[in-house]
Amino acid sequence: MPTEIADHAIDPARVSAQAVAVVGKLRDAGFDAYLVGGSVRDLLLGRTPKDFDIATSATPEDVREVFDRARLIGRRFRIAHVRMGREIIEVSTFRRAMAPVANGNGDGGGQSPDEEPWPLLSAQGMILRDNAYGSIDEDAFRRDFTVNALYYDPVGHVVLDYCGGLDDIETRTLRLIGDAEQRFREDPVRLLRAMRFAAKLDLRLHPDTQAAIAPTRHLLAAVPPARLFDEFAKLFLSGHAERAMDLLTMHGLAEFLMLPRGVGEGEGDGEAFVRRALANTDARLGDGKPVTPAFLLAAFLWHEYLARAPHALTAQSGDQESLDAAAIAAIGTQRATLAIPRRHSYFIRDVWQMQPLLHRRTAPSVARALDHRRFRAAYDFLMLRAEVDPGLAELAHWWTAVQSEDRDALLEDLPTERRKRGRRRRRRYRGGERRSEAVATAP
Repeated sequence: MPTEIADHAIDPARVSAQAVAVVGKLRDAGFDAYLVGGSVRDLLLGRTPKDFDIATSATPEDVREVFDRARLIGRRFRIAHVRMGREIIEVSTFRRAMAPVANGNGDGGGQSPDEEPWPLLSAQGMILRDNAYGSIDEDAFRRDFTVNALYYDPVGHVVLDYCGGLDDIETRTLRLIGDAEQRFREDPVRLLRAMRFAAKLDLRLHPDTQAAIAPTRHLLAAVPPARLFDEFAKLFLSGHAERAMDLLTMHGLAEFLMLPRGVGEGEGDGEAFVRRALANTDARLGDGKPVTPAFLLAAFLWHEYLARAPHALTAQSGDQESLDAAAIAAIGTQRATLAIPRRHSYFIRDVWQMQPLLHRRTAPSVARALDHRRFRAAYDFLMLRAEVDPGLAELAHWWTAVQSEDRDALLEDLPTERRKRGRRRRRRYRGGERRSEAVATAP
């Protein structure tokens, strides 16, 4: 049975009115419903939730019957997205407790999502699909961390605590529910979630949770690259990227998320470059500026690209084919681990291949750079390079000043690129043009 706590730190005024409306409508339809997970945790920690999730006794199909603007998504975890005004509220059904024995070999057994009596596991104990529905009591113990297993009733203004999550919030402890090693084996992505929550919420790992990392971290190699890319973005775009990297490195998890970083020629240590990229990302998020995982990936793989294209910073337009090949190869080394979307790959290549253009300060190259759609990102990347390579300070300062100058006057003062000298091509005449010209001019 849960502990009902009425004396807690949640301010009802900070709870989404749309989320409360979804809870009310589900209850009016005869279902149980509560706010759950990260939103409850964040409210108790005095933070502003990014979004609000709801757990209910209604199945996804029931939710779609109750709400006209509901969309069912997912196969591994079937949930409903309910649109209320400008908000999308995620609604999940109470999950059933785990079966006592692994019950699958990865083929799904031909069952449809609403027919599964138990969560479907692989032979290694990894959850392949979890659409076995149960009660709120079972659902609480199916969640990953105690701080995420708190339910808030916005009508009665009470918190339901099944797993001691409130105590862990007070002591700022991150603890897996149940046997820690088994929970990591069920879903190895929980290893990365543990690092993210510890970094973002400033929580310390419970000793049992920490001890289970080393025996299970190798299981991350079996996680689909698409899921790992999602976790990469969440880890490093949370505003606590530097701390997340520290934790990943400390627990031997970084190698499962990205390639080791080498030493770059003339630009210092690749590790220092990546660290600066992480720090700048945290600073931009702190200032409310936009960020993209593509920029971070460009930083992570920059020295891999330089190793494959040593002439990259002195390249001319005629070298485009070799630069494209080097960029594709560098990005390809990461794709086996992270499923980098194609749009991000194009962004990375543009930023890299604009760097030599920024090094050439001639009228044509400056005009091309300023007109390029990736100019601002390429300029930011140059500034990042200059932070670890003092030799680029003057070039970075010049490009900063250029953006506040009159463009036409600037281009007039810059030198033009010299044309390559070579043998003068002989004019070719069609037909008998040369002969007729000679006849016409003969004495």
